[in-house]
Amino acid sequence: MRKTQSWIVYASLLILFWGVWGAFSASPTTLYGYPNEMVYVIWSLTMIIPAAFALRRQKFDRRPMAAVYGVLVGLTGAGGQLLLFEALSRGPAYLIFPIISISPAITVVMAIVFLRERLTKIAVLGLVAVLAALVLFSISSGDDDASAGTWLLLSILICVAWGVQAFFMRKAATIGVNDATTFAWMAITGLLLAPVALVAGGGIPLDAPWQAPALTAATQLLNAVGALFLVMALSRGKASIVSPVTNALAPALTIVVSLAVYQTLPSTYGLIAIVLALVGSTLMVYSDERRGEALSEAVLADDAERRTPLST
Repeated sequence: MRKTQSWIVYASLLILFWGVWGAFSASPTTLYGYPNEMVYVIWSLTMIIPAAFALRRQKFDRRPMAAVYGVLVGLTGAGGQLLLFEALSRGPAYLIFPIISISPAITVVMAIVFLRERLTKIAVLGLVAVLAALVLFSISSGDDDASAGTWLLLSILICVAWGVQAFFMRKAATIGVNDATTFAWMAITGLLLAPVALVAGGGIPLDAPWQAPALTAATQLLNAVGALFLVMALSRGKASIVSPVTNALAPALTIVVSLAVYQTLPSTYGLIAIVLALVGSTLMVYSDERRGEALSEAVLADDAERRTPLST
């Protein structure tokens, strides 16, 4: 497979891991009442495992620029996660998640403006479809009562943080920072913010059954490994394509897994979102494949022209 198209492999693995994780991520809280803050703490610990695996294959980049982008990626990701817990404690999930789901649009705009990425008409059509799917997935995910507070501002901040995070992942790759280094910084910053989560949650719940942290560790390991695949996909593919596609297809797989395990049917919004996610993602991947083929043919033609001897 061409290196420029290898992002599809890692994006597919990301969708698999995050799709399954999404189906079981709420289980520790719904089954055992485990605090969301402890879920964050355990997630930060599980990040060590894929980080150690990645660092066995690639050397840690000690350049200051690698550290700058690594910390930016880590803080925007982990910081957004902490803000999400606070937002959900103040406002309705059915309004918060639709706002957050627009984060790939921020990534796309930043990639086009700052990285000079370009989308074909087919890719733009696909982008519109997957963004619509993200909104519909979120609308169908909750039905809490609205309440006053700062949840709107927090939701916007999370949306911006996660959109910017994906852009910085791609930007780091363009300056030669390897996947292991970026992910290692994500793990480090996640751990540094763990004490904040502990304080916010009132400390470690000593009365929680052992199944709660065990189930949390198992589900959050899927989340952590998926995050590594996100870094790997964004280092190989356009941020304006990778981010929308993965953010649309992972919830679609979550619905399918939930249907198989919990025997729960998706809402009408969910069904429409699945169709839009599949159609939109297919269009974007197809567009990128055609672009890759055109570039390969141009390179081969140029190489053949240079090898052809001039006639006398």
